[in-house]
Amino acid sequence: MRLSFLLCLLIAGCASHKPLPHLGEVPDFQLTDQAGKPFDRAALSGRVWVADFIYTTCPGPCPRMSSHMGRIQKATLPSVRLISFTVDPVTDTPEVLSAYGRKFGADPARWTFLTGDKARIEFLNHDGFKLGTGLDHSTRFVLVDKKGRIRGYYGIADGDPVEKISADAARLQEEGD
Repeated sequence: MRLSFLLCLLIAGCASHKPLPHLGEVPDFQLTDQAGKPFDRAALSGRVWVADFIYTTCPGPCPRMSSHMGRIQKATLPSVRLISFTVDPVTDTPEVLSAYGRKFGADPARWTFLTGDKARIEFLNHDGFKLGTGLDHSTRFVLVDKKGRIRGYYGIADGDPVEKISADAARLQEEGD
């Protein structure tokens, strides 16, 4: 009886360390950050990062997403980057994104807000990250590993995702990739 209990504990322990799945790869992109500077996917190479898609005039879930992103910023290692893509690049200029970031306590060294060509952002949102389209965007965060591979989706509809994202980001930080 005692041996079977120990075996169950061992199996359960191993199951919790199962590698995170590979769910796709983020395509290359070049956009503009909140400081008005070019920013591309290569700037994230070798880093674990969390992405979301928001817009600054959103009357619904975007402020909640950004509040969670602020908590993710506090709950993760300083090497983890946070990227918020706007789905409304006409309104969300670099200046607007910069002010929005300040409102949510974004550390510009870690949390970048991106705007740019609407068609490119639509492609990233729908085809690259496999999320929503346009202003009908997703309420999920995306965890990306050091090689630009999508390793997890975390929705705010499923409860508070911050603890799970920070734990999984820490696991990816430890991977030898």
